[in-house]
Amino acid sequence: MRILMLGWEFPPFIAGGLGVACYGLTKALDRHGHKILFILPKPVDRAGNASHVKMLGSDSPTPPAGSTRTSVMDVEGMPLHGFQNAIFRGVQATFSHSYPGFDPARIAGVGSAAGIGGVDLSAIQASDETAALLAQSFGGGLGGGSTSAGLAAGGPGVGYGSDLVGDSERYARLVVALARGESFDVVHAHDWLTFPAGVALSSLSRKPLIVHVHSTEFDRAGTNVNQRVYEIERAGMHHASRVIAVSQFTKAICVRRYGVSPSKVDVVYNGIERDHVQPNDGDRIESEDRIVLFVGRITMQKGPEYFIAAAKRVLEKMSNVKFVLAGSGDMAVRMIELAASMGIGHKVLFTGFLRGRDVDRVYQMADCYVMPSVSEPFGIAALEAIKHDVPVILSKTSGASEVLTHVLKVDFWDIDEMANKILAVLRHPPLSQTLRQHGSFELHRLTWDGAAERCVASYSKAIGATGPSVAAS
Repeated sequence: MRILMLGWEFPPFIAGGLGVACYGLTKALDRHGHKILFILPKPVDRAGNASHVKMLGSDSPTPPAGSTRTSVMDVEGMPLHGFQNAIFRGVQATFSHSYPGFDPARIAGVGSAAGIGGVDLSAIQASDETAALLAQSFGGGLGGGSTSAGLAAGGPGVGYGSDLVGDSERYARLVVALARGESFDVVHAHDWLTFPAGVALSSLSRKPLIVHVHSTEFDRAGTNVNQRVYEIERAGMHHASRVIAVSQFTKAICVRRYGVSPSKVDVVYNGIERDHVQPNDGDRIESEDRIVLFVGRITMQKGPEYFIAAAKRVLEKMSNVKFVLAGSGDMAVRMIELAASMGIGHKVLFTGFLRGRDVDRVYQMADCYVMPSVSEPFGIAALEAIKHDVPVILSKTSGASEVLTHVLKVDFWDIDEMANKILAVLRHPPLSQTLRQHGSFELHRLTWDGAAERCVASYSKAIGATGPSVAAS
């Protein structure tokens, strides 16, 4: 099958589980022989980490039909990173994403809001046809005006950081220009920032759209949702032929909050790469303290305040424990202040955003992993912890809790029970060992190959629903 995939993150441009999921699924689809064209709205990492794309400039080869030299990145060579059937192309955009509180300036090669390499992205105009489609599907256009300005300045959904709605519109215009000469069977769009591009491309090509919901505005913002983002999510889900949700938890939100028919939603759980190279034994950080680990964005959605409150309870009964928060986010400073106010600041360590082997090392340190999420569509970090042989305690309000049996589950708000479970894992080696041994068995059925097969089944449903005349167009 020929798949045109739209995503906002892909290694090395990752700030959370979305990039990991896009990588794992794309690699599995590639392994199964499907042809993928993956289009990303990212600048080149000028530090040299992004080996799968390069910038097309004035001295570069002719860019793809319908694109401009200053707005497109293209593949540097194939095969790359073990991919045999996937091509990666990028369109320039301001370096922003859907994760509140993440600081894009931490990554090398980030351009300014005006564009990358001095190119003013706002000057790139949509064709009349694309602009009309965006206006029709998303209520008069996406970028500019008071609505998108509200995303940058604050208000509901505060913390998004920049004009993400405008970025989404610019990305849609450039994707349509880049993909005009391409042949594909389905459009697969990951999360809300790519939904406008998916809708426009599906409408123009008359090929079915599959939207993949990794998170919703209700996960990111609770009840204080940004109405514009909600409207984009809803329009994307209703325009799509099929909706893929990462858990039954997320499917229920799509049905209840967005009015999507349950029969239209396919649940495809995330997987895990089992062949990932682990750090050498000598890389393990030794410590006399027991280590309890939190990995993720330090935002309301992830429940870091409950983790710190539980840490206070644990330390009242067991002193040789340190609590490590690996990640960054808009609540990081508040959490540092909270730990200090509780008198446990010296026991709570903040690493900041980690990537690559540093992530492996922090898992290697851990005696216990805790995911206290308030609202977690899936929670790939729980699978990563199990892969690294770490006992897991996770929130009941997570997609991962639907498919993981050999973990300890707790209500995110119940800090006493969370503390009791942490103490049980640290104090009772037989419990810890049982969780380690049986947890690894569960990963055998949670693979990206299985996820890819279920996505292909969803593609087939979508193609069948469009009718033979459209599918063959």
